[in-house]
This record gives sequence, C-alpha cells and structure tokens, in this order.
Amino acid sequence: MLAALLDWPQATFASAVSVEGEGLAVTREVDGGLENVRLSLPAVVTADLRLNEPRYATLPNIMKSKKKPLAQMTPGDLGVDINPSLTVLSVEDPPVREAGSKVEDVDQLIAKLKDSGVF
Repeated sequence: MLAALLDWPQATFASAVSVEGEGLAVTREVDGGLENVRLSLPAVVTADLRLNEPRYATLPNIMKSKKKPLAQMTPGDLGVDINPSLTVLSVEDPPVREAGSKVEDVDQLIAKLKDSGVF
C-alpha cells in the first residue's frame, strides 16, 4: 500500500539487496527458487528473515551505551508531518448471512440447489 500511495517501485521478501548505479538489485525468494529484480530509487523494499544476521550486544558495549546521551527529537525537528492524510468516512459490519442447512445425500442437495435457482 505504501508503494502504491507513493507511486514507487517495490520488492518484497528481499533476501539480498545491493546498490547498482542509480538503482537497486534485489534477490527475492519465490516458490520456484530465487528471483532477481532491478528497481529504480526511491523504492519500497521489504526484508526476508535471511537478509541480515543479527549482531548481539556484548556486556561492555551495553555498559558504554548507558553513559551516552540520548537526544530526544520531535517529528517537527525531522521535518515530518504527522497530520493524518486519510479520513475514515464510515465503518460498517458486513450483512448477516443466512444459516445453512444439512442434507442427507447428494440427490437432496441437487434438488435444493435446483429449487434455489443456483443449479
């Protein structure tokens, strides 16, 4: 949805991403194997589990990070507009469906379908 709203190209389930010139080369996993896609920038890319290996923090680095100052910023400091751009007009429940009925055999099912005009 984000790519459609921005009118940007997208690549989903990326397992490898590399920059090639003015765009991206994305390898994505599909049912039949791997698919290579080239995108122009800017683009929306979603990641697969295998895209990155996590780095685990060591205890000394955790202790060092506690001493560093944490700068707090507002969206306005970053030039981001957080006002909603979509308006919900209404939310309605779907129509209630009629209860089903059981039939004893195939002949009764066919007769019921013929009576309802489906068959």
